[in-house]
Parts: sequence; structure tokens; C-alpha cells
Amino acid sequence: MSWDTLRLDWDGDVATITIDRPEQMNALNADALDALEAALDEAEDGGARVVVLTGAGDKAFVAGADIGYMKDIGTPAAQNYAEQGHRIATRLEEFPAPTVAAINGYAFGGGMELALACDLRVASERALLGQTEIDLGIMPGWGGSVRLPALVGDEVARRLIFFGERIDASDAHEYGIVGEVVAHDQLESHVEDLAADLASKPRHALAGAKAAINMSHDAPRDAALDFETRVWSGLFGTHDQREGMEAFLDKRDPDFE
Repeated sequence: MSWDTLRLDWDGDVATITIDRPEQMNALNADALDALEAALDEAEDGGARVVVLTGAGDKAFVAGADIGYMKDIGTPAAQNYAEQGHRIATRLEEFPAPTVAAINGYAFGGGMELALACDLRVASERALLGQTEIDLGIMPGWGGSVRLPALVGDEVARRLIFFGERIDASDAHEYGIVGEVVAHDQLESHVEDLAADLASKPRHALAGAKAAINMSHDAPRDAALDFETRVWSGLFGTHDQREGMEAFLDKRDPDFE
């Protein structure tokens, strides 16, 4: 499939989704949102072991949602728009393989919310991030008011959202919003290496670990621990479990499926 607003590229088992509207700072209009949903479907159907999300050009990851579209809509259309954004963020969060946001520039509003929905976030030293919706007369609508406090704590999240503050990559790393900050010209190669390393790990164990971590955010502690036990025990008897343990005992590298 091909889209005017987005590219999906494969490197082995790694699927890279690039929002491709650089003249509009990769802002997400309706076509881009539809394409992103379709690209995630295609990545899952293609068996991606890792999904990387990034933006085209040197200036923006995703500068936000389409303000030109939002300016004149009413509540019913806004509800539909929010639901689509939530649907996409949840797909990233629940995708059955790790998702990585390669934040190469501005990540504001909905762009930051999509980054927050990814499992890992790597930022260029040039990146600027922020839940900037407040100065548009709105608030985060694609999960930012839930995922940001989970990462940075209540007080920091309130300040970032209430003031619409834009923070640089260093501060984002200090707050725990991004896991790594790298030189701008090294971001692509660094994320390629990270994704290749992840793709070499056992698929089912990674999926189980991701599901268990997600469950720990949403379920009572006892239920989350019970879920972990069931997922862990279910990995026994698989090729990857036997191969991983045999390789450890044989002092060799494992050959996972």
C-alpha cells in the first residue's frame, strides 16, 4: 500500500512508519491519521518484530494535530477525532511487538501523545516536546493527560499541561519522558541499531513482557502478578524457551524463531 502522507518501509522484520508532511511539520490531518491506522495494520499483518515511528525532514517528528481542521468543528466531530487519536495511540501501546518513537524534531500536542504511547522514545538533541494544547483553548485529547502523569508524576505533568511548556530533549530525558538523547545526525543509525537488537530477541517473550508491563499499569497488583505468572509459564515448551536455555548452557548465541 502507498499513501500521500506517510511511508512504510521494511528493513528485515523492522517496520518504519514515517509521517511524510514535512512542509506542514508532519501535522496529522485526517488523511495522515487514516494512513497511520492502515500502516499499523499492515505492519502487524506483515509480522513486524519492531515498529519505529518518526517524521520526515529535519525539523519535526509530529508537530501536532491539524489545527486548520479542528478550528471550525463542533463537539460531535471533535469526539470522532479524539476517538481516532485514542485508537491509534492504543494500537501503538498494545501492538504485539515493541514500538519506538524516533523523535527527530518538534513533538507537540498529538505528536507528543503518539510518542508517549510508544514503548521506547529516543530523541535527537534538537528535539522539542510539549503538550501545547492549552494555548489553543483545548487540552490533550489523545491520551496525554493519562500517559504523561504515569511517566513524570502528577505535579510535573500538571505543570507541563497547564502551562503548555515546550521542553528540550535534555529536560525530557531528565523528566523520564525519553530514554535516550543522541546527536541529531546519529539518531537514524542509533535507532536502526536499537531496532535490529530488539528484532533479534524472542518474539513471544517480548510480546509477553510488553503485555505484562501494560497490565501492571491498569490492573490491581494481584491481578497483574497473576497475569505475569500465566504469561511466563506459557512460554515454557516453546522453541525460543528451549533454544534460549540450551544456548546458555552450551555457551553459544541462541537462534530464536
